[in-house]
Amino acid sequence: MDFVMKQALGGATKDMGKMLGGEEEKDPDAAKKEEERQEALRQQEDERKAKHARMESDREKVRQTIRDKYGLKKKEEKEAEEKAAMEQACEGSLTRPKKAIPAGCGDEDDEDEESILDTVLKFLPGPLQDMFKK
Repeated sequence: MDFVMKQALGGATKDMGKMLGGEEEKDPDAAKKEEERQEALRQQEDERKAKHARMESDREKVRQTIRDKYGLKKKEEKEAEEKAAMEQACEGSLTRPKKAIPAGCGDEDDEDEESILDTVLKFLPGPLQDMFKK
């Protein structure tokens, strides 16, 4: 009977035995094989990271030659210079530089700070303007 079943299933009896509740065959070296597989995966990952680092260093060399050729600066260098300039401008003064104030907050331009009296004086004739200015 076993022979007929093996022939009918075509060698899938191991899986059938598991499905029917039979005992699984245990590989005595399974733990060792799994450990070797994990080590191979780690090694492949390390090789991939090393390859990526080499490619990135090559790209950075090319970028640097272009920067040198055209006199460009790195983005980090530009930001550092701008930050240093902002801090240097703030050292001696008690107020913030205008760039540090967000738009729409705090002080407005001097043109917008005209009083109502100044606006009315503009529309008066010359002699009356002189009289009010005194």
